[in-house]
Amino acid sequence: MALPGIRSPRFALRALAALTAALSFTTFAQAPAPAASAAPAAPPAPNTTGPRGTGVDNLLIAAVAWKQTAAEYRALYHQGYNVARMQVELALAKRKPGDRPLAVVSDVDDTILLPLAYWGHLINRNMDFFDDPIWDEWIPKNQMMLAPGAREFFDFCATSGVEVFYVTSRDQGDKTFDYAMDHLRIAKLPNVDNKHVTVLRDTSNKQNRQDEIAKTHDIVVFLGDSLNDFRHKYYTKDVDERIKLMESDRNEYGRRYIVFPNPTDGHWMRAIFGDSEPPPTDANRETFKKAATRAAWDGK
Repeated sequence: MALPGIRSPRFALRALAALTAALSFTTFAQAPAPAASAAPAAPPAPNTTGPRGTGVDNLLIAAVAWKQTAAEYRALYHQGYNVARMQVELALAKRKPGDRPLAVVSDVDDTILLPLAYWGHLINRNMDFFDDPIWDEWIPKNQMMLAPGAREFFDFCATSGVEVFYVTSRDQGDKTFDYAMDHLRIAKLPNVDNKHVTVLRDTSNKQNRQDEIAKTHDIVVFLGDSLNDFRHKYYTKDVDERIKLMESDRNEYGRRYIVFPNPTDGHWMRAIFGDSEPPPTDANRETFKKAATRAAWDGK
């Protein structure tokens, strides 16, 4: 017989089981539902309008600052024109009666005339790639600067009877030739006439005109800021191939080919992008970064 107030063990076990189940149900029912996971944030839209904010992250800044301020930049022009003069002096010393006239064939932009104000304008506009419409708008402003050493070299050519031929690639519409002639005349350069000035509007291949000049003149030196100013074979879309082609002509540099510095634009960019004037996209900025890290220490 059980004592009063105390239930049998079997009943107690059933009661305990029922209580445990009830508590479990209550706890589950009152537990808050897990929060729905937040949707992933949308990636930022690609930046196709140039550097952000005040433009201090503009990838052109270092190159343009070097052009604008570096004594080394100017020294390289003096060096180039001094070497060119040495070659002309050697050619003059070897001349014999009846020889063909001597000539110098030169590019114009970034070789004789420097568009520093144009690049400064792009920096102020937060633009980090060459912009053709702005270039075309700026050309008639006649703000080109004569390269260091150019005056002395071309005056020497004029007094020595060496003809200068200017071969440039530009296209500002119907007035392209007039604009180029204005720039050369303002700079007071010799041989600024229809015979000696060639402006190519529809091609960057200068070799055909150079070969025409070579039929009547002995070309002493070619002047340019791009290897394409010497031979069209350098107009390639492959970096390593372009370097290989240059190495095959290494004996010509400082002798027939005089190269001037240009870190902001030119056909060297075509070998990287496949386009000499690539559009200002984030994809192209990434391509530029890859080009800049072809050789890079891993930090280890």
